Parts: sequence; C-alpha cells; structure tokens
Amino acid sequence: MAATEGVTESRLLLAEYDRIKEEQKARIGFRDNLLYFTLAASTAVLAITVQNKHAQLVLVVPVICIVLGWTYLVNDEKISAIGRYVRDQLGPRLAELSGTPSGTAFGWEVYHRSDLNRLTRKRLQAAVDLLTYLVLPMTCVIAFWCSHAVHPLLLIVSIVQTLALAVLGWQFLRYAEC
Repeated sequence: MAATEGVTESRLLLAEYDRIKEEQKARIGFRDNLLYFTLAASTAVLAITVQNKHAQLVLVVPVICIVLGWTYLVNDEKISAIGRYVRDQLGPRLAELSGTPSGTAFGWEVYHRSDLNRLTRKRLQAAVDLLTYLVLPMTCVIAFWCSHAVHPLLLIVSIVQTLALAVLGWQFLRYAEC
C-alpha cells in the first residue's frame, strides 16, 4: 500500500503532461534539424553534380527530400497531435479534477494559438516547407529532364519521383494548419 500512497489522478495527469511535453520538445528539435539537414544534403549533392558534371546525380535530391520530407511531416503532425491532446483531453481532465474553470489548465496551450500573426506564420512555414521539400527537388527533376543525361530508366525514376513529390506536397498542404 505504501507504494501507491500519494498517487492521485492529478499527479498522474501532471506526470503524463511532463512526459508528453518532453516528447514534443524532442520532436520539435528533431523536426527543425531535418530542415537544415535536408538543405545541407541537397547542397552537397548539387555541388558534387556541378563539380563532376553528371546531371543524373540531381535525381538524388528528390530522394533526400522525399525521405526527409516525410519524416519532417510525420514529426510535425505528432507535435500538433500532442498539442491537441493537451488542449482537448489532458487540460480539461485536470481542470475538472482541480475544480478550476475549463480551459485554465495549461493555458499556454490555448493562449499561444490566439496570436494575431499565427496564421501568417503558419502560411509562411507551409511555404518554406513546400519550397524545401517540393520545389527544390522538382527543380532538380526538371533540370535532369532538360539535360543530355536522360535515359529511359532514369526518366522512369524521375517520373516516379515526381509522383511521390506530388503526394508529399499534397500531404504538406493537407496537414498545414492555415
């Protein structure tokens, strides 16, 4: 019985909040670093392509952007899901247990979303995401198509990449909270 002394639903909810916010924090750092890594990796591939004059190497950039873009998107969605869970589930349960008015537990989770410039920031972030994970790799695909390195197998690869990029772009737009 001594092991359960002091364990209350409120304490459990607060412990869950601490853990879930730690996960959110880790995911935010990872997601943000993915953007930098994508740009660094793409720049390195483009530098090698120009240096070696092998136009087909630009087809590596879409692969980088598809894989890292999907990972970025999944992490971004989980970050948002954590926020929704805290706002819609955890906060109200804790407010009810503590007898405080609904919506006052974890007020920051609601407050920071009411910023008048939030919509503009979200739209600009969506534009940056699309520029990085869709426009950059599509520019590489188009550059490949305009080069003399187009061979049937690589053309098929580039078409498949284009379709994958279209799906990724659609997913970015679908999950954008604009």
